[in-house]
Parts: sequence; C-alpha cells; structure tokens
Amino acid sequence: MKNVLITGAGGALGKACVTEFLKKDYQVIVILSPNKKLSYATSSSVSIYNTDLMDEAATNTTLVQVIKDHKTIDVALLLVGGFTSGNIDTTDGALVRKMISLNFETAFYTARTIFGQMAKQPNGGRIVFVGSRPALDAKAGKGVLAYALSKTLIFKLAEILNEEGKEKNVISSVIVPSIIDTPDNRIAMPKANTGKWVKPESIAEIIEFATSEKGSAIRESVIKVYGNS
Repeated sequence: MKNVLITGAGGALGKACVTEFLKKDYQVIVILSPNKKLSYATSSSVSIYNTDLMDEAATNTTLVQVIKDHKTIDVALLLVGGFTSGNIDTTDGALVRKMISLNFETAFYTARTIFGQMAKQPNGGRIVFVGSRPALDAKAGKGVLAYALSKTLIFKLAEILNEEGKEKNVISSVIVPSIIDTPDNRIAMPKANTGKWVKPESIAEIIEFATSEKGSAIRESVIKVYGNS
C-alpha cells in the first residue's frame, strides 16, 4: 500500500483528495493545525498529525515522526494556503509577508523534509503544490497582489526541485485551478456563474492520476485545471 501525505486536508480540495486517494487504496496521512480534527467522516482510517506548518522546526519534527511511523512517503499533496485581495495601494509589507508565510513557507518547510525522504527512496516520489492563475496571468493578478506574489514563489520552487530530483525520480508538479466550486466561494461571489467553476473532486481526480503510475509519463511541472473559465 502506498502512502500519501496531505496538508490542508480540512479544506474542500483537501477533503476531495482524501476521499479520492482512499478510493485508490492509499494509506492517507494528514497534517492539521494544532488541536484540529477532520470535520468529515472518511471511509476508512486516516493517520492524523497536528502541527503548525508556519513553524519550520515544528514542521520538521512532525514530518520526522511521520516518516518514522510510515517508513515511506510516495505522494505529498501540499494544499495549505490562503487568499486575500488588495492592489498596490492597499497592500503593505505585512500583508505580503502574511501571504508568503501562509502560501509559500508552509509548502517550503514541508517540501524540504519530504523531498529529502523521497530522494532516498528507491522509487522516488511525487510532490504536488497548489499554484494560482493570478501568479501566471498578470491580468488575473490585478487586485490580489500579495496573493499572486506568494504563489509565484511556488512555481519557482517546483521548477528548482524538479531539477534537483531528476536523477532521483522525485517529480514536483503545480496544480493550477481556476475558481474552485466551494461553499465559501459561493458565499463570497453569490452572483458568479458557478457553472464555469471547477469542482474539487475533478481536481482531486486529476491529481491522483498525475501522481499514479498511469501518469508517470507526465513531465509538465504546471498542470492547469481551468474548467470552462
């Protein structure tokens, strides 16, 4: 049985990924914030660890324990992140630092330990980050400056890790969804045409395929999932 590590499992995309990988008979390992539990039931047992992913030392300590307990990590889905709006006039340094901490540092601290573990494994491993359309498209980035800047670092991190992982069969990908059809997004944008949004379940299916043996031929580091938008 393969092991998949999922951060951000409490969110809509995280829930969809937990469900999808359980269906494919993975042992699912989730990392939640301190004192948090999954808010939904799962079809089988899930290993849960709690830590503050914005704390580098705490993250490393937790991941060392995860590796000790489970021996290998075949797939890692680094889904933790957050969003904020703001243009150049309303975005200050504090907001930029907050977004970088939440969107980039949480991914970097986790990837740093997980990449090292995967590099030691005979079969390597797959790491999936979550990017954003505003980080790729300047037009889409208007009004979400700090968020777009923080996500830009994700693409560069995946690119560099792919170079480092070539000889060790460690592949890093960035999934780039458009607006995800979640309850929170529907509340935030009540007048939007939700028919153009992408379902979290669809993204989860694409992630599972891309990280499976069937998707082993995929070498593009950026996987765009824009739906009809």
